[in-house]
Amino acid sequence: MGFGLKTPVLFSGRLELRLPKRADYIPWVTTRREGVDFLQKWEPIRGRDYESRSSFYSHGVGWSKQAAKAKTAFSFLIFRRQDARLMGALNLSNVRYGPAKTAIVGYWIGPDFARQGFMREALGMVVDFAFDELDISRIEAACLPENEPSRGVLEKSGFKYEGVAQSYLQIAGRWRTHVLYARLRDDRRGHADAV
Repeated sequence: MGFGLKTPVLFSGRLELRLPKRADYIPWVTTRREGVDFLQKWEPIRGRDYESRSSFYSHGVGWSKQAAKAKTAFSFLIFRRQDARLMGALNLSNVRYGPAKTAIVGYWIGPDFARQGFMREALGMVVDFAFDELDISRIEAACLPENEPSRGVLEKSGFKYEGVAQSYLQIAGRWRTHVLYARLRDDRRGHADAV
């Protein structure tokens, strides 16, 4: 794993994770549009300009660089190393230091790459980065109760079920209850069965 304070880049056998660049706009918007039916039931309704080039440049590239430099959020794009294909994204956000030492993880992947272990691999890389490079002690995640693939990724990545948050996020235009998971750097808890 390589990590520079301004531009972290993470590598595994199959994947490269790095911050967005301006040149990533076309692959990013293509992957998003190709997966719209696959992704929209799990995500918030986005603003009209979400997929615009200017939004990607200002938020996707500009904000991501500033947040990474401040070490408060890391918006990684996920690339398959064999052909440099953009597959999805994984965000480590709300990074807090001091006595909390926590962060929140969220992710998406295009339908062509789902259920092949890519997200689990990417999540493992980001967990290691958070624990080893940022000295985070707790990483939290939330997903819809019926999102079995996402729950499987979390559980196979060592995240443990912690409970339910009522009306946690607006997904597809409705306030939705989510199941909550967390992974601790030094986890002494036994298996926590999800509902």
